[in-house]
Amino acid sequence: MNPETAPPAPDNTDLGAGKRIGILTSGGDAQGMNAAVRAVVRTGLTLGAQVFAIYEGYQGMVDGGAGIRELAWEDVGSILHKGGTVIGTFRSKDFREREGRLKAARNLIHHGIDRLVVIGGDGSLSGLDQFRADWPGLLSDLVAAGEITQEVADAHPRLLFAGLVGSIDNDLVGTDMTIGADTALHRIVDAIDALSSTAASHQRSFVIEVMGRHCGYLALMSAIAGGCDYVLIPEMPPAEGWEDEMCAALKQGRAGGRRDSMVVVAEGAIDRQGRPITSAYVREVLEERLHEDTRVTILGHVQRGGAPSAFDRWASTWLGYEAVLEVLSATEDTAGPVLGFRGNRVSRVPLIEAVARTREVPVLIASGDYEAAMAARGGSFTEMASIFAELVQPARVDPAEASQRIAIVHGGGLAPGMNAAARDAVRLGIARGHTMLGIRDGFVGLREGRIDELTWAQVEGWLVDGGAELGLRRTVPTIEDLYSISRSLENHHVDALLVIGGWNAYQAAHLLQVERDRYPAFRIPIVCVPATIDNNLPGSELAIGADTALNVIVEAIDRIKMSGSAAKRAFVVETMGRYCGYLAMMSGLAGGAERVYLHEEGISLQSLQSDLEWLRKSFASGRKLFLAIRNEEANALYTTDFLARLLEQEGQGIYDVRQGILGHIQQGGSPTPFDRLLAVRLVSRALRVLGEQLEAGTSEGYTVGLVQSKMALTPLAHLNEVMDLRFRRPKVQWWMSLRPVVRAVADAAM
Repeated sequence: MNPETAPPAPDNTDLGAGKRIGILTSGGDAQGMNAAVRAVVRTGLTLGAQVFAIYEGYQGMVDGGAGIRELAWEDVGSILHKGGTVIGTFRSKDFREREGRLKAARNLIHHGIDRLVVIGGDGSLSGLDQFRADWPGLLSDLVAAGEITQEVADAHPRLLFAGLVGSIDNDLVGTDMTIGADTALHRIVDAIDALSSTAASHQRSFVIEVMGRHCGYLALMSAIAGGCDYVLIPEMPPAEGWEDEMCAALKQGRAGGRRDSMVVVAEGAIDRQGRPITSAYVREVLEERLHEDTRVTILGHVQRGGAPSAFDRWASTWLGYEAVLEVLSATEDTAGPVLGFRGNRVSRVPLIEAVARTREVPVLIASGDYEAAMAARGGSFTEMASIFAELVQPARVDPAEASQRIAIVHGGGLAPGMNAAARDAVRLGIARGHTMLGIRDGFVGLREGRIDELTWAQVEGWLVDGGAELGLRRTVPTIEDLYSISRSLENHHVDALLVIGGWNAYQAAHLLQVERDRYPAFRIPIVCVPATIDNNLPGSELAIGADTALNVIVEAIDRIKMSGSAAKRAFVVETMGRYCGYLAMMSGLAGGAERVYLHEEGISLQSLQSDLEWLRKSFASGRKLFLAIRNEEANALYTTDFLARLLEQEGQGIYDVRQGILGHIQQGGSPTPFDRLLAVRLVSRALRVLGEQLEAGTSEGYTVGLVQSKMALTPLAHLNEVMDLRFRRPKVQWWMSLRPVVRAVADAAM
């Protein structure tokens, strides 16, 4: 490793001194595995350890030789954006036998490796635990055979490990997301979006088969995110006569205005007698009973392929970083964990417990205990299944006269997913017996009385569209506007207000709450749903639109880096976010940036001087590409243009510099599956809060959000307490804890 291109050591660099780590990928490949491999290698090197890649999974460990190779910093320099796994994977039969594990132990000891990071499914992790249990006995056999000395065996008494779950099925119980699941969902939803357009053109039905032998995550979530009519998953086999139920659901959809019908089938779907439900059989049912022109699309391994999503890059990087800390700090008494992801935090679950709970689900299904099988997948899984049933049923197209009237209004800047949130609100609201109203052009439209009733059919197609069909304004009402707004609410008999938007929308809602003593029309329930690419709102760790913007940025970074691959070039890329650095930080982590400049940290002349000195040395030593990400308000004087010019001037011709200001492209495009799913969860909870208040006769204001994967309510009255009002961002931002991760995997000190 070139000392000029390696990162300066952090304070705990001696944590890995004298230690060797092996990294392998096993079982089926999953997008994001390369990000984890990169993180393990670079974090290990940063902390002073040696890292060895074990090629072709456990088979490389058994075969030894070239199958185990030490990796340098630059060996993982261009793999972050690649799908699959660059170190290969293999389902090894040899490793299942003790003789194979004996060979594996000998080869590891030969390289001085007694710490492993394994990325794979439950089968791969089960094999790892067996290897751990056998380790002392295997070493004793090697000593007895004269292949190693007792002194060598004593130096490696235990096999220390950390497991990461690489599985597009998202089937590990105890974690929110496994490596690869988010990207696979992207592939499926992209396919559904594409198929729905051609299906609508011909008024055709499609049956889409997705992966998931024992887990219906991909099927259920893609059905919701894709706006499908029916879904079949292993955990919830349909009751006898399900064919009639499915056909009735599709008929209702057509009656409600749909031109197409979409059914998603998990590959492991079964009926309650345990018989497989195939996509071919579903097609036969639709053709025979509905006389629909029906097509089947089996997505297959395309779900595993392609570049990983932004989430699978930054989350896998974080997991790889934590895995290295785990194996380097572990002791002989440490039980090797599986590292997962829960509530935007890395979690640790004992390996045996995680595997046992995961393998229990198929047993529960086989025994007919479907309720327990659903519960094992977690509360959000069960919640989403219930929401899906409401979304697809146009139960009441014509509202009852006595129904409560809930109005939807947008505010603030545009965020992809606003349309999805409004559409979901309309459909869930109607299903729950409400009359849903749409306010055009934000609070300006509310002031001017531009309010219309919205029906189930009117919002058809909104799910996939960017922008905001209802329109929006950044305008916060003035005191002079309040009388007109109150009259508008009264004239249109608005019983409750659902606000979907950013900080300006929250301020407007807060103002109405503050002024309700003066204006009786404001004495109605109000709930705010966070929708902003900046991800700077109180009461929620994630806002609708931020994931889409992040993916747009990362895709742009991929292209920018490709453009500079043939020349020595430095790039400075500016992201949106105002004074909140979320997009800059996360895109820097997911895009492989060497520098991230945030307003939260500022930019000093001293830090720039240090950066420039390192950069000159790095390019002189062979570097070809440098990427810096700058939050748009990182510093008022040190602008993106200034940074680019400074780098150019001080580069002295060693490299050239380009800048990219991504601008409003970050606010455009179809929302990602995550943003669509987040929208429906938040809106469902918001409507429930509004409904409960309407029933109870109360009129409080709240924000609804997601905090550590759980729904949270924050009173509007508390906004000022949790916000940095000067810089329009929460006082506590969870993602700032990722700073050490960025430092560990970047090519420079930050």
